[in-house]
Amino acid sequence: MMTFDEAIARYAISGQELTAWIEQKWVRPLHDGDVWTFDDSDVARLELICDLRRDLDINEEALPVVLSLLDQLYAARSTLRHVRDVLAQLPDPTLADVLAKLEAELEKE
Repeated sequence: MMTFDEAIARYAISGQELTAWIEQKWVRPLHDGDVWTFDDSDVARLELICDLRRDLDINEEALPVVLSLLDQLYAARSTLRHVRDVLAQLPDPTLADVLAKLEAELEKE
């Protein structure tokens, strides 16, 4: 867990900037009284935002779009992992049928 002040120091951002990110729901730290704490997923998100802004020079206006697209991509990857896990539990003949149907569908595109 990381506190608000630790995040400011670690990422060399202002408190005002971090507050804006929280208000825009780019990160969603836990709030207990006057203390904001960032869990591992929030910390990863802070790193991503800093990388996008500093390394890729994504501006404030484009950042919500980029974050939304990345969220959608991560959700799709998670869904595909679940599908893979379910497929792995199928008996071999059934799995072969499913894979053959998937290949046929992909060839149509």
